[in-house]
Parts: sequence; structure tokens; C-alpha cells
Amino acid sequence: MERKELFSAKELTGIAVLLALVIVLQAFGGTVVIGAVQLNFTLIPIVLGAIVFGAGVGAFLGFACGVVVLVQVIMGAVPFYALIWANDPIATVLTCTVKTTAAGALAGWLYALLSKKNERAALFVASGLVPVVNTAIFILGCLCMTNSVYGMAGGQNVLVFILVGLVTFNFFIEFAVNLLVAPALQRVIQVVVKRK
Repeated sequence: MERKELFSAKELTGIAVLLALVIVLQAFGGTVVIGAVQLNFTLIPIVLGAIVFGAGVGAFLGFACGVVVLVQVIMGAVPFYALIWANDPIATVLTCTVKTTAAGALAGWLYALLSKKNERAALFVASGLVPVVNTAIFILGCLCMTNSVYGMAGGQNVLVFILVGLVTFNFFIEFAVNLLVAPALQRVIQVVVKRK
């Protein structure tokens, strides 16, 4: 019986490039700070992996991103990270690793489901879904870390602090960037693959 390879050498190369992008962008330069807003471009290779290679690769890339974020949290790269890690390490580990893993997996699954009917719509839905799921799980994780966030919020309503102080601007900008960039990059990948 002939054994079928899970991925071809070309596909493994593509996945490796996306993995390297995820790690480098998250660790060294995927976040651009503009005032209080942090633009994170790491979600783009996650959604591309999910679209091009499927839900499993999207989840894998998302998990890799989550691990890099977790290392940054443990190292205290951002004061808020140090606070949540010190007060609730278990919820922090789960939040960091689950949010992008679930986002990548769901984007790949939904793209596969919707692309049978309308590939263009599937691209936009999958691209928009990644920041939505990432942000939603982050909010839920923060709500599980009430003591951490309450201290950071200075006694104000924790949900208001999370939605306004931590998420609002970042989410909308990441959502817009993913909707604009990911489908365009996916089209470029399709052209390159067809030429080879």
C-alpha cells in the first residue's frame, strides 16, 4: 500500500514561510504602535495559512503565534501582560494560546465551507473572522482574570475598560487591515502557484 504524504514539499515550504512570518512579525515587528493603538499584522499570515492550506494549518500558525505572545507575556513585554500573568497565569496561558489557534482553525473551516458557493465572499468572511475570534476570546479571557483587569482599570467597570481601553481601536483597525490585505495577498499566491 502506498503511503500518501500529508503535504507536498512545495506546501511545506509555503507553511514554513508563513510560520516564519508569524514568529518574526509577532516577536520583532508585526506590531506598529500609533498612540494608544497597537496594529498587529501577525493575523494576516494566520488567515492566509487557513485559506490556502486549511483549518489545521490555520490552527497551527495561530498556536505558534499564541506561544510567542505567551513568551512575551511571561517576559513582561507590556505592563498589562505582566499584570495578568502575575495574577492569573492559567487563564493567561489559555487566553494566549486558544485565541489565535481557534481563530486560525475557524477561518480555515469557514473558508472551506463557503468557498464552494462563493470564493470571494469566503475570502472576506475568513479574513474578517480571524480578528473577531481573536478579540472575542481575548475579551472572555480578560473577564476570567477579573482581579488583574480590575486593578488595571483603577476600579472602573472592567468590561468598559476592556472594550474601550484595550480592544476598541485595535480590533477595528486589525479587522480593516485583514479585510483589505489578506484577500489581496491570497490572490497573489494563487497567481504565483498557477505560474509554477
